[in-house]
Amino acid sequence: GINAEYGTPPHLTSTLNKQPNRFIMSIMEYNGGAVVAMVGKGCVAIASDKRYGVQAQTVGFDFEKVFRIQERTFVGLTGLATDVQTMASKLEFRTKLYELREERQMTPKVLAHLLSQLLYEKRFGPYFTEPVVAGLDGKGEPYICAMDLIGAQELAKDFVVTGTCTENLFGMCESLWRPDLEEDELFEIVSQCLLASVDRDATSGWGAVVHIINADGVRTRHLKTRQD
Repeated sequence: GINAEYGTPPHLTSTLNKQPNRFIMSIMEYNGGAVVAMVGKGCVAIASDKRYGVQAQTVGFDFEKVFRIQERTFVGLTGLATDVQTMASKLEFRTKLYELREERQMTPKVLAHLLSQLLYEKRFGPYFTEPVVAGLDGKGEPYICAMDLIGAQELAKDFVVTGTCTENLFGMCESLWRPDLEEDELFEIVSQCLLASVDRDATSGWGAVVHIINADGVRTRHLKTRQD
């Protein structure tokens, strides 16, 4: 290794001189973004920012990251923007095929397994996206699930997060979330968690959208955020 007492090894000297301050960004952070899903009492929320960027450069602020796949089931996708759109198209195709064959809609749990399978079958050349599934099952019970880019599921009863500011989101959600939140409380808390988190992340933000899913339907609200 590099040791101050003995100096830099000869085989590393030229490399360090050529790239003194090189920062290698993960491909998952290239376009930025943040998604959070949170459980309430008989309802569930899923929210995302709207920024589309290329590393530190902001290109647009109306990029869709949360997709309505079924009547009461949403999928949030963060990661490489091209793979986000590819995965959304594949999910739409597979869910419509399922409806034609089965003559019924997918539950959130079935959709999560389908998504996990789609990711895992490409594990040697994966889609660079980390999905979040949120919705209500046939009994009206909230369901949330997150997974990594090869489809390993993480089930939760409180909240799941993904994107470039997950540390911020985990901290905010752990501080503000509590069991049996009513619909309006859930909206307020998920909004505060998302806004406070993306304000401290240079690659996400520029507006937000929140979907609240309950037995009566879906309410969607758009939020203004700092645009700097």
